[in-house]
Amino acid sequence: MSAVMEQARELAQDFTTALAQPFAPPKDEPWAGQSLATGAAGIALLHIEQATTGQATWHRAHHWIGQAAAGEITAADSTGLYLGAPAVAFVLHTAPDSVQHLYRDAHAALHGYVVNLTHRRVDSAIARMHRGAHATFAEYDTFSGLTGIGAYLLRSAPDSSAMEQVLRYLVSLTNPLDNNGTSTPGWWVDHDPRRTHGLPGGHGNLGVAHGITGPLLLLAQAHRRGLQVDGQTEAIRTICDHLDAWRQDTDTGPWWPEHLTLTDLKTGRPHQHGPARPSWCYGTPGIARAGQLAGIALGDADLQHLYEDALQQCLSDPVQLARAVDTSLCHGWAGLYQTVYRVAQDARRPHLATRLPDLAKHLITHASTATEPVHGFLDGSAGCALALTTVSNDQVSTTEWDSCLLIN
Repeated sequence: MSAVMEQARELAQDFTTALAQPFAPPKDEPWAGQSLATGAAGIALLHIEQATTGQATWHRAHHWIGQAAAGEITAADSTGLYLGAPAVAFVLHTAPDSVQHLYRDAHAALHGYVVNLTHRRVDSAIARMHRGAHATFAEYDTFSGLTGIGAYLLRSAPDSSAMEQVLRYLVSLTNPLDNNGTSTPGWWVDHDPRRTHGLPGGHGNLGVAHGITGPLLLLAQAHRRGLQVDGQTEAIRTICDHLDAWRQDTDTGPWWPEHLTLTDLKTGRPHQHGPARPSWCYGTPGIARAGQLAGIALGDADLQHLYEDALQQCLSDPVQLARAVDTSLCHGWAGLYQTVYRVAQDARRPHLATRLPDLAKHLITHASTATEPVHGFLDGSAGCALALTTVSNDQVSTTEWDSCLLIN
């Protein structure tokens, strides 16, 4: 084992040990344990991975799973991959075959709720489309929407009618809508990117977390696995054409705006002046993985090469790399490493794999100097430890925990 891999292993173990004992959610937020982003559900993913790879006993993972499933699990229409029944079902599905008997009944019950939820959510979304109204993040995105729910179904029930309905919905999402005389993409939303207030004319998001590259990832991965519905190929092309239209080419490589306003559409120019931080949730890495998988799914080598080369140029730009300042999966070094690792596994050339050692060193340096770790999956030490486990093992995840990021 190299020195870097050993450092990563020790750091991952330190973070895991610090998260040994489950903690109850705040009394005023009893649902928080069911959160994949910040609660016990997300932390359980770390312990499941550690136990599955033989680096810990199952006892600890079982306790965290129990904490995530404690109390009444919500299956309300507002739940999604990162909260409630879909989140806990995702966690239970990652458990290895050797212990699945412990959770079989619970998972079956939760899965039934998720399937019913999916059909209700799709019906509601199609009704919204028929009214000519615009979407919201909560309808379609990775965290709360049908894209995230589809990510769970793709692993647990790929041949189900629920999975088929999600794919049909996402295909329909690519049909344009009228916005007071201006044609906007079907995923256009009326609120601002932070969902704190309305935005005149709304906006179109390009990120993986809340934008159209999340649906692109799901559509491409389903297509790659042989799951196709009418119009799916055309929908993938439509999204890729949109990304191509808004790609900004510079001397340091291409970049994409985080979101577009109605003014941007009318002028043909983004209001954003340059690339933001290189991250999974927004920016070139997440978009590059989506474009790469689209190229693979469609058998389009040129498209695949375009996005792999875009990521290579992004990683070669010290200005962009300097904007990554934390160790989170969402927008920090952990997510950057995990995303690039997945891209490198499928890349047509080895140039991205050669970037991994330096990225690992950056991740280790930042993880070693973190002063106030946040205990969670998406923005905290649990997610960082999972990425460090990828570094130390130098192999893809055993439990495929990162499928909740839609990058595998």
